[in-house]
Amino acid sequence: MAEIDHIVLGARTLEEGAAFVEQHLGVKPRKGGVHEGFGTHNMLLGLGRGTYLEVIAPDPAQPEPAHPRLFDLDDPSLKVALEAEPRLIAWVARTPVLDAVVARLGHRAGEMQAMSRGDLHWRMAFPPQRQDMNNLIPALIEWKGEGASSRLPDSHVRLLALEAEHPDADAVKSALAERGLEEVLRVRRSPHARLVARLKRADGQEVALSSG
Repeated sequence: MAEIDHIVLGARTLEEGAAFVEQHLGVKPRKGGVHEGFGTHNMLLGLGRGTYLEVIAPDPAQPEPAHPRLFDLDDPSLKVALEAEPRLIAWVARTPVLDAVVARLGHRAGEMQAMSRGDLHWRMAFPPQRQDMNNLIPALIEWKGEGASSRLPDSHVRLLALEAEHPDADAVKSALAERGLEEVLRVRRSPHARLVARLKRADGQEVALSSG
């Protein structure tokens, strides 16, 4: 069984990402940390029990990584889009049985990577490029011990729904079902691929963040 762990907002810089979150959600994310060797750093916003929003951006203090940055941050078209403003770029699903899921999916699960930040440790499996359907199919994460969300103060912002739009909605649904996520993401057919997160601010106002 898998469930939403967090949603990912890409930004050109963390400062721009934090300002965007504060403008739209009414609260500023807190400092996260550095992903050593991956060329990124982040800020985090707690969305209640077990869920959070991650703001991720290239880390200018790190050398260029040996591999492309996570969540397509080095993709030229995404870099151009982030020049305009930060945007939702991906989501991550949590599972306590990552080895079993990867074994069942085979190459469709992608390469598993061990990661850490401070005393947080986790493993992730990212779908191979062109099989992630514009990041509508999530990376899978398994935390070793407590996850990041357990350490975040409650912002009183809530994730109401996560939705996907794609020309081949059936293929998206099938890929989600393989990962036990068919009930997690609302999928509908659309000419263009898009990820949409619907959130409620602490003041009750509802806000939609999207990838395009």
